[in-house]
Amino acid sequence: MRKNIKTTEAIFPMPVLLVATYNEDGTIDVMNAAWGTMLSRDSVILNLTETHKTVKNIKARKAFTVSIADAKHTVEADYFGVVSGNDTKDKFENSGLTATKSENVDAPIINEFPLCMECEFIEYQVDEYGCGVIGKVINVTADESVMKDDKVDISLVNAIAFDPYTHGYYKVTERVGNAFKDGLQLKK
Repeated sequence: MRKNIKTTEAIFPMPVLLVATYNEDGTIDVMNAAWGTMLSRDSVILNLTETHKTVKNIKARKAFTVSIADAKHTVEADYFGVVSGNDTKDKFENSGLTATKSENVDAPIINEFPLCMECEFIEYQVDEYGCGVIGKVINVTADESVMKDDKVDISLVNAIAFDPYTHGYYKVTERVGNAFKDGLQLKK
């Protein structure tokens, strides 16, 4: 028997993404964004409102980075979601994390997060169904600690996902199948 659970935020897992930009004074701003995904093979879309300091920075700098949060840094990732850059000037400094300037876009790469997409700002869209920052992925970097045979091994990333049902974080670590292959067993 099925039961109505009175929620509309029902997709799980939702990625925990860290969106990083530079503020007008050159300091680093980072926000936690669970509402984001790939729009196409080389572009991302983040459902963010214009009230976010990060969106203002993206529009001004025309660039941002998107890092995949990992289990080792859950506290820091959550902190970037509960504290606003509009109210806390030294938000990134308070996290204790470090960053390196991207060589490809005018945005920081957070060193501690193992996967990072460097993005060029394309446009900001807003309509009756939501709003979104669209960016073109210029480059992707991975820490060597999550690489095996020159490829990213997701089980080593220990990425975390957001659970909108109970507001929890879960590790995404175990491979359970082969995309575009396992389903062929049922093909007749």
